[in-house]
Amino acid sequence: MAHVPQIKIAATYMRGGTSKGVFFNLEDLPDVAQVPGKARDALLLRVIGSPDPYGKQTDGMGGATSSTSKTVILSRSTQPEHDVDYLFGQVSIDKPFVDWSGNCGNLTAAVGSFAISSGLVDASRIPHNGVAVVRIWQANIRKTIIAHVPITDGAVQETGDFELDGVTFPAAEVQVEFMDPADGEGAMFPTGNLVDELEVPVEVVEGGMIRATLINAGIPTIFVNAADLGYSGTELQEAINGDERALARLETLRAQGALRMGLISTLEEAATRQHTPKVAFVAGPAAYVSSSGKQVKSDDVDLLVRALSMGKLHHAMMGTAAVAIGTAAAIPGTLVNLAAGGGELDAVRFGHPSGTLRVGAKASQVGGDWVVQKAVMSRSARVLMEGWVRVPGDAF
Repeated sequence: MAHVPQIKIAATYMRGGTSKGVFFNLEDLPDVAQVPGKARDALLLRVIGSPDPYGKQTDGMGGATSSTSKTVILSRSTQPEHDVDYLFGQVSIDKPFVDWSGNCGNLTAAVGSFAISSGLVDASRIPHNGVAVVRIWQANIRKTIIAHVPITDGAVQETGDFELDGVTFPAAEVQVEFMDPADGEGAMFPTGNLVDELEVPVEVVEGGMIRATLINAGIPTIFVNAADLGYSGTELQEAINGDERALARLETLRAQGALRMGLISTLEEAATRQHTPKVAFVAGPAAYVSSSGKQVKSDDVDLLVRALSMGKLHHAMMGTAAVAIGTAAAIPGTLVNLAAGGGELDAVRFGHPSGTLRVGAKASQVGGDWVVQKAVMSRSARVLMEGWVRVPGDAF
């Protein structure tokens, strides 16, 4: 029996922040995958190696974690005053779907450099030496992001001495600005409250009620106090990911929060919306040893945050969740702000499983509603491999 041979598609494998993903120029995709739909999803699933019941993604480019099961499609921007349109697909590891409901803040750090190297940014906007300002339209959430990409001799500068906890080797610093990071039409707090009493099953917390900050900024996120879940906020991955009961408990919390935020209409829908919202727990400063063995002192941080992505505790921090952290910290009275000591804060350094990260945001009240103009953080990015990916010709 004859089988359809493999085809090859131009692609670049990149690290952005603490994530990795396969980057495509929209024009390089097969015609049928240049538009949203089943063919595009099927192609990306096959590229990454999903769904994989073994959970390893051995037959694809994925790395068997939420941080490494990612795809990016870029094209010249269709939006005025923007350089590139950025579409992000979070590929499920063990299920046959691609989640297009949110952004990846970490891979955003690689978007500018890929766009420049791929000729998607007008040459007149790229200095011979200096910093190129790339105006990104994030198509998933319809927001503007500004990436400041270092340039040396007309080419993207990837090497440097900027260190990012969660990434082994130093690289060049890329500053990323998330403009007007609230989702929707400024509905930063979908319930209208800085803190809600969220009703949950008693298996989540005794008494069936937990305090939560539900915020749409960077990515929809549910923040709760670590202590209310019986945690300290110093937990590393194995403490959560090795406990099936804990994961189920946190997924139940996530589903209830998603329902309260209006992101889903029934609890059952949460299973098909794994990428958003995120759930995170916060605590005040405390000393701990990071996953790399680094000693984090209580004086090194303003607060501790642990966040889950695609059903697992993240090894560091998702970039979009960091935006949510910075935004919530800047607004007096949220659980994040209170964990950081309360009051007016325009930047915080928080502890995560791999170390620490600083994120800044400036909040103000307009007509009684909280508004954040932008959130800022530094990341790094690097091309790991470029050329072609191959997939069976009948895979999509």
